[in-house]
Amino acid sequence: MTATGGVPGAVPTGEAHAPGARGPKGTIPLAVPNIGELERRYVLEAVESGFVSSVGPFVSEFERRFAEKVGSKHAIACATGTAAIHIGLILLGVGRGDDVVCSDFTFVGSVNPIAYCGARPVLVDAETTTWNLDPVLLAAELDRRAAAGEAQPKVVEIVHVLGQPADMEPLVDACERHGIPVLEDAAESLGATWTAGRYAGRHTGTVGRIGCFSFNGNKIATTGGGGMIVTDDDDLAARARHLTTQAKVPDVGYLHDEVGYNYRLTNLAAGLGLAQLERLDEFVAAKHRIATRYDEAFADLPLVLPPRVDGLAATYWLYSVLMPAEDGRGRDEFLGHLTGLGVGARALWRPLHAQPPFLTAPVLGGAVGDGLFGRGLSLPCATDLSEADQERVVLSVRSFFS
Repeated sequence: MTATGGVPGAVPTGEAHAPGARGPKGTIPLAVPNIGELERRYVLEAVESGFVSSVGPFVSEFERRFAEKVGSKHAIACATGTAAIHIGLILLGVGRGDDVVCSDFTFVGSVNPIAYCGARPVLVDAETTTWNLDPVLLAAELDRRAAAGEAQPKVVEIVHVLGQPADMEPLVDACERHGIPVLEDAAESLGATWTAGRYAGRHTGTVGRIGCFSFNGNKIATTGGGGMIVTDDDDLAARARHLTTQAKVPDVGYLHDEVGYNYRLTNLAAGLGLAQLERLDEFVAAKHRIATRYDEAFADLPLVLPPRVDGLAATYWLYSVLMPAEDGRGRDEFLGHLTGLGVGARALWRPLHAQPPFLTAPVLGGAVGDGLFGRGLSLPCATDLSEADQERVVLSVRSFFS
């Protein structure tokens, strides 16, 4: 196995938050952007306007329309989803020496910003129902700290992995009981919602004090590389805009009142993002069609299929399955089989507790995340995946088990 969880000689399929490049001729890519005429028109309009950097009408319009789409009062565009999380943590007061709870089973971009702040990640394992942060483990840890008189985490960062909303009610209840703000990493879950319970009708990213999204190349909607902060708090939104534009204040000369960041999205990228946002419902519908087709095709196989949970409307950003625990061949042999047939499958992430920069971070649990990594892979599910290519994926998967 390689360090990234693939197999020797595997066709590159892109990192979890990076563009899924098209592989050699005949290979079905894992996930690639769906770019059409509307996107070309908006980007050309941005070019011809002369506003190609972080100032321009597409940036403000993209922010306005995004906030409207997800149901948030404010949206602040950023250069990347990681930048959005970094600013979000700063807005919530995270600094050197603080603890920040984060999902253990997630892409490293979720946790790196905690290190940027000089804080310490506290990694909490996934639960088996949604593959997201375990509410029972979180509540037990916060209650334990309270009983022992220990400092509580400054923030709890909840990641909605693979387009699957987390079980937010018990997570939020635990945080509110101890006065801890929630930051949602919704990088992979644009378009996902809750359909029952306290948050029925809400989009992921809009429950916590701050939500963060990514528009990298293989996301459901892309700007090539970009992110978004959403919040209902006027003061947090104003400071987010300030920090992402180098903390520059109005003055005759250049004046900056604190350390800021060059984190603003460009007008060119925002033009692409606005067009993608207008097509979001189309993209989510395509993800649902692909997931339903795979569910039907694999129903009789010994695979564990992606979570389908009542009250949670996932987007199935990446359609991910688990090998049966009792199958001695394992995930890597399955991955090698698919790669050999030109199917751009990819292993799920190695949990953060097993990543070299975070080996000394406190970990609560870990066995579930280890199992997801050891047994899981994602199948091609681009929103423009043809029926013929999906059928080829189906036949390739079934041939492994036959």
